[in-house]
Amino acid sequence: MDMEHFLIVVNRHKDTNLETAGFIKEYLEKHHKTCRICLQEEESLQAAKQVNADCVLVLGGDGTLLKTAGEMVHRETPLLGINLGTLGYLAEVEKNGVEDALRRLIDGSFEVEKRMMLTGRVIRQKASGGDKIRQEEAFALNDITITRSGSLRIIKYQLYVNGLFLNSYDGDGVIVCTPTGSTGYNMSAGGPVVEPKAELILVTPVCPHTLNTRSIILSAKDRIAIEVAPGREGSVQQVEVNFDGGRPFALSTGDRVEIERACRTTDIIKLNKVSFLEVLHKKMND
Repeated sequence: MDMEHFLIVVNRHKDTNLETAGFIKEYLEKHHKTCRICLQEEESLQAAKQVNADCVLVLGGDGTLLKTAGEMVHRETPLLGINLGTLGYLAEVEKNGVEDALRRLIDGSFEVEKRMMLTGRVIRQKASGGDKIRQEEAFALNDITITRSGSLRIIKYQLYVNGLFLNSYDGDGVIVCTPTGSTGYNMSAGGPVVEPKAELILVTPVCPHTLNTRSIILSAKDRIAIEVAPGREGSVQQVEVNFDGGRPFALSTGDRVEIERACRTTDIIKLNKVSFLEVLHKKMND
C-alpha cells in the first residue's frame, strides 16, 4: 500500500505550538509527499472529511484518536496514533519514535488491523402514545455508555439481547464495549481485558447495587437493547448515553438504545511486532 497523501489531526492541547505536527509535515514534504494539518476542533475535522488522504496521523492521546475515528468512519482511511499524552493503548508511536515511524510508513513496513466498531441507535418514546421514533445514530470504536445525568440517584435499566429480556439492573450505569474498548472505561469498572482483534461485545454494569452482577461477554452477532426503566415509585429517570466520550444524548424513562456490531471498521496502522500482552504489561506497570 503506497502512502502519498497524508492528513495530520492535532490535539492542540497536546501539541501546543504545532512543533510535532510541523516536524512531520516538513519530513513528509522533503520525501515528496503531500501533507495537510488539521486541528481536532469539530469544524476543522468536518472539513478534513473531504480531504483525499492515504493515511491519517493522529497527534494526541487515545481520546483524540477515538474522536477522529468517529468523524472519519465513512472514509475508511487507516489511522496511526502518535501518543503525546500519558497512558495510551491505541496510539502506536511515542513522540521519540516519530521519525522512524514516518520512514516505515514511506517504506511500506507496516500492517493494518481492522478493529470492529459498534453502532448505537437512540429510540425515544413519543410524549403521547406508545409508538417509538428514531432520533440519533452514532458509531463507537471503544464503547457506548449509559450513565446518570445530574442527580446522584442510581439508574434502573433493563437489558435485552436479541429481543429477549435478560436482566434488570440498579447501579450507576452500563458500558457496552468492543475488544478495543476493553482497556478503557470497561477495565476501570472491573470488566475483563480482551485482545483487540477478537470479535465480541462486552456488557459491564457500573457499580451495580448487587453482589452477584458481573460482565457479560456476547457474540459480535448479538443485538443489544438497553431500556431506561421507571425510577423509585414510578418516577421518570433522566440519564444520558455517550459514544466514545463524545457529545452525550439525553434519555428518560421509556427510551432505549439499540446496539449492534457496525458494518464499518476502524483501520489501525501497526508498525510494531510487540504483542498486545506485552503492551498491556508495560502500560500496567508504568
